[in-house]
This record gives sequence, structure tokens and C-alpha cells, in this order.
Amino acid sequence: MSDIQSASKADSQYKKMTEIPVARLVITLGIPTTISMLITNIYNMADSYFVSQESLSAGGATSIVFGIMSIIQAFGFMFGHGSGSHISRQLGGKNTEKANNYASTGFFTAIWCGLVIMSLGLIFSKPLMLLLGSTPTILPHAMKYAFWIFLAAPAMTASCVLNNILRYEGKATLAMIGLTTGGILNIFLDYIFIVDLKMDINGAGLATAISQYVSFCILLSVFVLGKTQSKLRISNISPEISLLKDIIITGLPSLARQGLNSISVMVLNAQAEQFKDAAIAAMGYVSRTSSLIFSVGLGIGQGFQPVSAFNYGAKKYSRVKKSTYFTAIFGAVFMGILAAACFAFAPDIISLFRSEKEVIDIGSVGLRIQCVFLIFLPISVVSTMLFQSIGKSVPALVLSCLQSGLVFIPLCLILPRFLGVLGIQLSQPIAYFITSLISLPMTLRFLKRLPQDE
Repeated sequence: MSDIQSASKADSQYKKMTEIPVARLVITLGIPTTISMLITNIYNMADSYFVSQESLSAGGATSIVFGIMSIIQAFGFMFGHGSGSHISRQLGGKNTEKANNYASTGFFTAIWCGLVIMSLGLIFSKPLMLLLGSTPTILPHAMKYAFWIFLAAPAMTASCVLNNILRYEGKATLAMIGLTTGGILNIFLDYIFIVDLKMDINGAGLATAISQYVSFCILLSVFVLGKTQSKLRISNISPEISLLKDIIITGLPSLARQGLNSISVMVLNAQAEQFKDAAIAAMGYVSRTSSLIFSVGLGIGQGFQPVSAFNYGAKKYSRVKKSTYFTAIFGAVFMGILAAACFAFAPDIISLFRSEKEVIDIGSVGLRIQCVFLIFLPISVVSTMLFQSIGKSVPALVLSCLQSGLVFIPLCLILPRFLGVLGIQLSQPIAYFITSLISLPMTLRFLKRLPQDE
């Protein structure tokens, strides 16, 4: 591609990100991301569904290993959001060369990090499964499933970076194609490996590993074919430690969010363990289902991130304000509608996984409580994404930690002592509510202090 064509594409993208009405732009960028996240959550639920048909303990194993996947994604999101935020702001300031440095440094560092996680995970698989809350009956299944997840770690971390670079460049549709193709493939492979070939939980793990590498190859091909402004080359890796430091600091809220989510899963499983495998499995199904609803709000929020970052870099502060208000309100209304539908059919949803009365009773109550409080989640999510997108790492880190574990973990440790299973079911919803009360004034104060457009 000639320099003239590259400049023309950059100008066209600049006009798109700074001139299209923010509501339309956020939705346009958010819909592909929402579809991607829905497909991702659906194939996670497909793993749970197919494996749960084998046994209750196997179903519990998917809930245990979900914490491992969160850890792997935590590092991927750190490098992805960290580099993506800087890329978008650099492109908003029309500094393409610096954007290339952030893209290449984030991508190749993520691959190296994935290889390290894979090696350590395969070596220390058993103690990790025990740490995540495996019971003696769940442990053999969890170790089989985790083996394949660790093999997929390099693809998972690198795909997170590629996906976020595309999103922050405003090319969410291309990111969607890579993620959804892998997700749909995973569902088909689940059926083939588990139902047709009788590979039990090994089939679910193998299906996930194959789909992750297919997604990675599709996402990488977008860059290889020159459809992005950012270029991934080893020669573009910055020798400046400060640039890698920028990526890590900006991406730290994502690492904290995902990392604390993993710790929260460990605490949740450990607390549920006293109520046996049924409680672990039931709360795992609640988490998967609520994550599906949450993905809608998060998907729209991720459409908001490139809008806020790009316009902040371009000094279009009024558009940052408008996009923040719109995303929070739209996310709350949309998630509220989905949560209401989920509330009504909670027992039917849980029974899709297992038919035991104890599992359905625990899961349906937990899911209904989650649905009541999910409407508060967009407030804290949008606040965190705003601060992270524009490079305000400290408030982003604080809100990420509050949202993902600092409130939930103490509640989950204390409430079950007094309320039993109900304490476990209440912990996360109450954490959503408390975090939103803290997030709202911080965000309103920041938006009020933004200067006029330049």
C-alpha cells in the first residue's frame, strides 16, 4: 500500500472517529464486540453443557478451570488494553509510528507471556487445581480439562492483543469475525469430540484449544494483509523500557480485574465446597449465565472505549462526555431488559445444565439475585473503561479492583457464616451495588472538570 493510500485511510478513519454522532458510533463499534462476547460466552456455556451431561463432578471441573482461563486472559487483556489505549490516542493525535511501536511491543510480549504461563501451568497443574477449589471427585476431570487450556495459552494471550488493537482502531467488525469464527467452531467441535467420539472432558478441552488457535490465525491475518493502520513487526518493538512500562501501567486495571476475578472464583469455590459438588456446579452455572448477560453491557462498553480514547487524544472532550453518558444509560436499560427475562426463566436456564433438584434450587435463586443487581453494573464498568481508555491508570485500577474482588471477597468470606448458601448467592450482587455507588461520583467529577474542545 502506498503512502498516499495509507494517509487517505488514516484521514478517513480520523473523520469517522471524531465526526460521526457518538451514540451511533458507540453502537456501531459496540455491536460487533457484543456479538463476539456473546459467542465467547455461549461456547463457554456449551463446554459446561456437554461436559455436565457426563457427571456432576465433570460439570464442576469446568467451573474450576474457568478461573485458569481468567488468569490467562488477564495477561492478554493487560497487554491488549494497555497497548490499544495508547494506539488509539496516538492515532487520534496522528502519530502512526508511535502507534506501531505500541502494537508490536504489546503483541510480541503477550506471546512470550503466554508461553511462560503454558510452561508453568503444565508443570504445576495439580496444585493449581487444588488451589482453585477442586474436590477429590472434581480433581481428575479438572486436570484433564486444564491440560488443553494451558496448551492454548499463547494463542489466548496474543488474540486478546490483536482483538483490542482492532477495536481501538475502530475496526470492531474485523475483530468480531476472528472471535466468532473460533467460538462457533468450538461449539461444533464440542459436539463432535464429546458426543460422537466420546472423548468426555478431554474433548471439551481439545475443542477449546483448536478454536483458540484458529481465532488467533484469523485475527493475525488481518494485520498480515495490511488492513490495519498498526503494523506488527519485530523491528517495531520499542527498545525503550518506558514504552513497555506505559503498556503495563495502562493495562494493569485489566490484569487486576481478571486476576481478582480468578481469586474470586477460588474463594467462591472454596466457600461452596462446604455445601458439596452441587453448590460448586450450581454457582458455576450462575456465573456463566450472568456473564452472558454481562457481556452485552461489556460489549457496548468496549465499543465506547475506542471512541473515548480516540477523541481524548484528538482533544474532542465534549465527545468523551457524551459517549460516557450514553453508554452508561444504554447499557443499564439494555441489561435490565435481559436480566428481567433471565429472572423469569431462571429455573429453566439452570435445568439446561443439570436436572438435580439441589442444583436447580441453589442455581435459580442465585441467578435471580444476580439479575436484580445487574442493572448497577454498567455504572462501574463504564467508569473503569473511561479512565483506562484515556490513560488515567490509578482511578481505573482502583475501580477495577473494587468491581472484581476487593468488595466481593470479604463479603463471600463473611456472609456464608451467617446465611449459609444464601450468603454465597448474595455476595457478588451486593458487590456490584457498592462498587457503583463509589464509581458514580468519581466519574461525574472527572467529566465536569474536562476542558473545552481544542
